[in-house]
Amino acid sequence: MKRIKDYLQLIKLSLSIMVVFSSVISYMLAPKVVEADWVMIGLLFVAGMLVTGSANAINQVVEKDTDAQMKRTAKRPIASGRMSTSEGWTFAIIAGVVGVGLLGYYFNWLSAGIAAFSLFLYAFIYTPLKKVSSMAVLMGAVPGALPCLIGWAAGDDRLSLGGWVLFGIQFLWQFPHFWAIAWIAHNDYSRVGFKLLPADKGPTKFTALQTVIYSMLLLPITLVPYFTGMCHYNDLAGKISLGLVVLANLFMIGRSVRLYQTMDVKAARKVMFGSYLYLPVVLLAFLLSKS
Repeated sequence: MKRIKDYLQLIKLSLSIMVVFSSVISYMLAPKVVEADWVMIGLLFVAGMLVTGSANAINQVVEKDTDAQMKRTAKRPIASGRMSTSEGWTFAIIAGVVGVGLLGYYFNWLSAGIAAFSLFLYAFIYTPLKKVSSMAVLMGAVPGALPCLIGWAAGDDRLSLGGWVLFGIQFLWQFPHFWAIAWIAHNDYSRVGFKLLPADKGPTKFTALQTVIYSMLLLPITLVPYFTGMCHYNDLAGKISLGLVVLANLFMIGRSVRLYQTMDVKAARKVMFGSYLYLPVVLLAFLLSKS
């Protein structure tokens, strides 16, 4: 049982589920997916969990020394010594290959290729870049948003406009989300040399303002699906969907503005938890009004 718990920590279970959730919803939003095929959805979920778990395992292998120095990560299996780096690498390689293979075999090699590219970016570009420059957040936002394109490509067999819109939403969403986390964990992160906030001096008005700006940018892009035919808004379901999306955006903007006003960890924590709520609400609202 303890070993299972270690592997769940290795793949960062809650984070992986959230990432794969966005991929599954993007798949279901693809125009060629006209009804829910739960076998295919299950296969996509498993493949996504394997690829995401592989990336997270590599992240923990590479960062085992820095993880051991931070309170929030010291109990991870590799950082704590409960699991060897060779075991971590073995799991990561097998999970990554099987996950990409499942996508290619059961869906298409376009989605598999995007998944492999995403894994590479996260594990080998974003992860080491965190100690070099705050641009790591920008680089990390790309593989963080690619699950939307993976799901869309799996369902539509191509990268059409809808997939790119979903990618853009998840890309922008990551900035207020991740800066809130970096704000809360700033002391831990700065101690090990991570540069994750946009200002070198740490949590500043500039950082809070950037959070507000990116939260505001989410509003127009989340309205795009209603004006491109991906979602409809001319019946009750569509009106509810549109209302939910607008309210979710106002909620996110409000929390970010509050952070700018108060400049405290409590407000940053509210931005973080608010962002966890925001994304599934918006994606499910889109699904409610799929054309």
